[in-house]
Amino acid sequence: MGVVRQGYLSASLWPPPSLLLLLLLGNAPLCRGRPFGSAHDPAVNVAVVFSGSAYQTEIKGRLSRENFLDLPLEVNPITVLVNDTNPRALLTRVCDTLAANRVHGVVFEDNIGSEAVAQILDFISTQTAVPIVGISGGSAVVLPHKGDGSTFLQLGSSIEQQVNGMFKVMEEYNWDSFAVVTSLYPGYDTFVDYIRSFTDTSYFLWELQDSLSFDMSADGMNDLRARRLLQQVDAQVLLVYCSHDEAQYLFRVARQVGLIGPGYIWFLPSVAVGNPNVQPADSFPVGVISVISDRWKMSLRSRVRDGVAIVVKGVQSFRKQWGVVPEGHNDCYTPVRPPANDTLFRHMLNVTWEYTDFSFNSDGYLVNPSMIVITLDRERQWDKTRRAAAFWITGGRCSSRVVR
Repeated sequence: MGVVRQGYLSASLWPPPSLLLLLLLGNAPLCRGRPFGSAHDPAVNVAVVFSGSAYQTEIKGRLSRENFLDLPLEVNPITVLVNDTNPRALLTRVCDTLAANRVHGVVFEDNIGSEAVAQILDFISTQTAVPIVGISGGSAVVLPHKGDGSTFLQLGSSIEQQVNGMFKVMEEYNWDSFAVVTSLYPGYDTFVDYIRSFTDTSYFLWELQDSLSFDMSADGMNDLRARRLLQQVDAQVLLVYCSHDEAQYLFRVARQVGLIGPGYIWFLPSVAVGNPNVQPADSFPVGVISVISDRWKMSLRSRVRDGVAIVVKGVQSFRKQWGVVPEGHNDCYTPVRPPANDTLFRHMLNVTWEYTDFSFNSDGYLVNPSMIVITLDRERQWDKTRRAAAFWITGGRCSSRVVR
């Protein structure tokens, strides 16, 4: 990995530095301005990681302090480009960055199509206690279970919140009869239990026809069992819980037994969709539905600023209570000290930035996320615009309007 030149982000994503400064200052209230480089404003060290080959051409140079002048504390951004996204390379690159810099937090952007990145970042956070914010791609695919002591925050919605959105769509179209199909991916039992609880307490008369859980890894014996189980399904609406890779396998088998095509409705959680900016595998059927965070179409500039703001606002809250800016965190090679009663991570759990609520629960996902319903269109692109009704879900509550 070469040294990144001092420069600016490409015009397709960010304006030139001089124009960016004018835009930032022009959009911010005058009372929020602060003298650049003031000795009374300690810098917040934030590593901003761009993981994926596409960023090598999108990112020109590195982020600078001028990119974040509207934040309440001075930011020292550390730009990290990771070209090779295999787990070993990613782990090594992030750990090397933490060893060379005493960072207060990591903001992670990627264009990977699965939850594997999130699992690596969660592991790093448990080993180092460094707060990590996953803002897009695989890093934002919410993990149902995180490691003990995790300091990994994800700008996504919980599986319970996604299920609420699925049922709202089903209720809108009177799809009251359905089946549940899951792999053995961690959290599948929570998914099934929540659906049973939801249907048992709902005023709407739901009919859960069947609930199937089986191994979705490609194997001769698994294939036979999967086909046998899926052949028993009579429901036309199917709610699925599995990983991204497992979803590819499931849809291949489902097609073999005639469960793919007109008349069959499939719902997927975000963990199975993966990165909606990446075209899914050919086995994914046209029309499959999912409920995901509405942040997926935001610009790269906006995503990065929000992620950095969460770290900076957490530092500001810590300093307000304790009178000092906390020290940077450990690297991957230093044993994690026992957590203090009031860590920087705890101050990052309740942040408001530009009228947006970035409150996280103890599991590290947003308490009140804004979500949208997306479908896979005939061009095999994820599309949030549907000819019938599009739904906007905030904090588990849904609203709908007709989209032309």
